[in-house]
Amino acid sequence: MIGISEFQLKVLELLQEDARIKPELIATMLGVAVEEVREAVATLEQNHVIVKYATIVNWSKMNDEKVTALIEVQITPERGRGFDRIAETIYLYPEVKSLYLMSGAYDLQVEIEGNSLKEVASFVSNKLSTIEAVLSTKTYFVLKKYKQDGIIFEEHESDHRMMVSP
Repeated sequence: MIGISEFQLKVLELLQEDARIKPELIATMLGVAVEEVREAVATLEQNHVIVKYATIVNWSKMNDEKVTALIEVQITPERGRGFDRIAETIYLYPEVKSLYLMSGAYDLQVEIEGNSLKEVASFVSNKLSTIEAVLSTKTYFVLKKYKQDGIIFEEHESDHRMMVSP
């Protein structure tokens, strides 16, 4: 782990909110020189604190919807390496979008994305379940995304309830 300054933390928070924000605007917001912002971002990128700039897509607005599944996986950890080697085997599959080590009833949570239910089922049965250390899996299909990474997908109405006065 690397230590980051309070200034770098503020830059990170602004970039996390909007990855397209320009260094000039960040500099103005934080009251510093643009070059300081550029240097901070470059350092954060070099140290792999910033690992990617991403776009959040509301696939339900497109004709080409993806199928997302969350899979609970129970595994037998390896002596001396714990969960890491097995996690690496899983996260190297291109279908895997996220992988988390969990506490509780299962060990790993895998998020995958495919073009069809059949494609997701094939991944689970032909790739994930065949890993020697995998004891069991439970697959849940995402039916609808309401919110992701702090972004609300649904347009919501204002509260139209009548005010109750005493």
